[in-house]
Amino acid sequence: MATRIVMPKLGESVVEGTIGRWVKQEGETIEEFETLLEVASDKVDTEVPSPASGTVLKIIVPEGETVPAGTTIAWIGEPEEDIPEEGGGADGQTATSPQEAETAGGNGQPAAAPPRAGRDSDLGFISPVVARMAREENVDLTQIRGTGQGGRITRKDVRDYIEQRKRERMEERPAWETPGEGDLFRPTELQFGTASREAPPAQPEAAETPAREERPAAPAAGMAPGDRLVPHSRMRRSIAEHMVISKRTAPHVTTVMEADLQRVVRHREANKAAYERDGARLTYTPYFIAAAVAVLKAYPQVNASWTEEGLLLHGEINVGIATSLGEEGLIVPVIHRADSYSLLGLARAVADLAGRARSRQLKPDEIKNGTFTITNHGTAGSLFATPVINQPQVGILGVGAIQKRPVVVDEDAIAVRPMVYLSLTFDHRALDGASADAFLSKVVETLENWS
Repeated sequence: MATRIVMPKLGESVVEGTIGRWVKQEGETIEEFETLLEVASDKVDTEVPSPASGTVLKIIVPEGETVPAGTTIAWIGEPEEDIPEEGGGADGQTATSPQEAETAGGNGQPAAAPPRAGRDSDLGFISPVVARMAREENVDLTQIRGTGQGGRITRKDVRDYIEQRKRERMEERPAWETPGEGDLFRPTELQFGTASREAPPAQPEAAETPAREERPAAPAAGMAPGDRLVPHSRMRRSIAEHMVISKRTAPHVTTVMEADLQRVVRHREANKAAYERDGARLTYTPYFIAAAVAVLKAYPQVNASWTEEGLLLHGEINVGIATSLGEEGLIVPVIHRADSYSLLGLARAVADLAGRARSRQLKPDEIKNGTFTITNHGTAGSLFATPVINQPQVGILGVGAIQKRPVVVDEDAIAVRPMVYLSLTFDHRALDGASADAFLSKVVETLENWS
């Protein structure tokens, strides 16, 4: 019997995915667990293994198409095996095409009702991302012709509509409202009277030939000769979207404290050789994770998520570790039930997740359900930072570079100690300064009294 391949759910809040590349094509054989395709979502790009061995009988969703999680995207079975007839929607039905709508030139009028995620009788399936974009940008979805499967409206459709609307509005503006035109945006020497006063006044006929036509066209809006435009990757766009949403959603506050890591440094020096014999490279990151986990148990309000109904205190401590992918962006793999790990276990988990994150081998479950995040920006030499909260969490711990600095110790003596700045950025809706400071000071205390 043929095996149905569906779009996987790549995260707790991820309801759709984009086919990046089919590694196997129709007619090709594939072994169980061999990579079948690459899928991209708002949070992660991942390789999807085949759940069975056989031949790729049919690819339903082409590369570049975005479909809801659970949608049938391909079939695998024996050569010439019959496959069931079904639609491409997540519920086994083809999404309903949107109503034919004339493009009204982007009049910007709001829809009769705010768009909601789910299935709409007129518009078909609307993903949460599309619904949110439409609400935030005041877009009437009935004005958009969907290009997705079954006429579904995709993020790209909404984005293209918004850009088209902006262009049309710019064309409708009078000159004095358009950047680069009219008195408001005249060159500096004209605006402030620094041009030669003998210069003849502009002649009325000059209006017949707009200045923009006399200037060489720039490669793109706002670009000068020699500039180079680097297109945004899917991951960079997703990161940008999530960062903006986080800043809009939560009032961010950051508190910073300094920790003396003398005891941590001594412990690491005494144990790193033994850890290496056990197959684990002991860095400083596991120490910060272990300290945070210990304190999160005492301060459950920091291991939480904000909801409109109340503060959701999580029963598990799942720590996300922000991992740089270089120029590509950032990803946050999660150590689930981090409180069940020893320091050795945390060292192994950090090395494993970071390595597989950089090689694009993370599993979907390994980037979801995080309850608290740590970002070690100090690895690049940064002393302290104000990280952006990983929604819907209420806090993120930033770890700066460890530096030897002169500090005042017991009896007003000055000593050189390995010091680090720790910053806690928190959601001020969920936490106040006093509770945030209490949490961070306890993390500092745990590190300074390491044994």
